[in-house]
Amino acid sequence: MDVRGTIGRARQAVAVLASPSLRAAVVGGAALDERTRAAVTAFDWLGDDGPDAPLLGRTAQDLQHLQGPAALLEFDRIGRMPGPDDQRHPLSVRIVRTVFARLGTSRPVTEAVLNAAIAMFSEDVAIVRRDAVDLGVLERTDDGGAYRFVG
Repeated sequence: MDVRGTIGRARQAVAVLASPSLRAAVVGGAALDERTRAAVTAFDWLGDDGPDAPLLGRTAQDLQHLQGPAALLEFDRIGRMPGPDDQRHPLSVRIVRTVFARLGTSRPVTEAVLNAAIAMFSEDVAIVRRDAVDLGVLERTDDGGAYRFVG
């Protein structure tokens, strides 16, 4: 599956539905201004004969696959977390929430288990864990050996 292509095609289809000029060009065959023509020529799912139904069908199937739990396997790990706090913090929180959604939030998790789970998403495990603690999403147990999800 070409994840970028699938997501790009989905965005294009949404743009067609949201934009009256794109919708008129793609669905109704209206005359195109230069800007609309440039946008439409970038659509790999739209040919001279109209929309490529098999390609759009595969795109719909890929989107359904990307909504399932196995979708995480389709993406690479984050090699380097963003430097600025306002970009990194939301990403760290999202990673930790995803980890605990899978591990369960009712019990503390050892640091080794937490590190392994975070490492599935990011190479910089320590910064993700530290951000989550600093932001109050995680708290360490009194003995420091485990972490508890607090939201």
